[in-house]
Amino acid sequence: MAETPVPLTPLDETWERALCVVAHPDDLEFGAAAAVARWTGQGKSVVYCMVTSGEAGIDGMDPDECRQVREEEQRRSAEAVGVAEVEFLGQPDGVLDYGVPLREVIAAAVRRHRPEIVITGNFRDTWGGTNLNQADHIAVGRAVVDAARDAGNRWIFREQVERAGLEPWGGVREVWAFGSPLSGHGVDTSETFEAGVASLEAHRAYIDGLGWEDFDAREFLEGNARQTGQRMGVAFAAAFEVFPMGWGG
Repeated sequence: MAETPVPLTPLDETWERALCVVAHPDDLEFGAAAAVARWTGQGKSVVYCMVTSGEAGIDGMDPDECRQVREEEQRRSAEAVGVAEVEFLGQPDGVLDYGVPLREVIAAAVRRHRPEIVITGNFRDTWGGTNLNQADHIAVGRAVVDAARDAGNRWIFREQVERAGLEPWGGVREVWAFGSPLSGHGVDTSETFEAGVASLEAHRAYIDGLGWEDFDAREFLEGNARQTGQRMGVAFAAAFEVFPMGWGG
């Protein structure tokens, strides 16, 4: 007898502003774009922040050219799910280190955009099995959780406050990591699934550069979304691990 899927708790959607911080262009599209489309459709403000421009992501393309291609693909991808603002932090693709410098650039983004929710990708060691996660994903996700708290303390990265005019922001309620194997929450994406597909398909140069000749964005996304939907009693859903901020968070 097949195991009954563990139910997911619906995410709290009583917020107005979110900031998505991930390592590369395309990261959001492999797990969260349909959820973003749901939220922008509700009138919420969502900003994308790419820590790198994915310039090391296509073997047959020089990084300087690749940077331009992937930034443009990400902008088109964001438009497909109602996101108008995409920021690139210019950190080096493929060699990100978790640590204070990475926390600092992400904290500055949090202070600029002042979100209630910060969304990042899975930063566990694996995707829930033997498939190892990528080093940049792990470094960024860990830094996001810390930077979301750093942003509220005026004495951490104080030059941002004193010289750059960025006021502290302690209003981040939660960090949500999509695609985590420890996800306990989810959101119904049945009505916005197609927007998520379009968002992933916008990364055509990257997908072609990987040599995925037969890659079908709809088929790939549907497998995960349908399985997650079973845990919520809906057609399609996206899963998130939730990290509350503040004391004890």
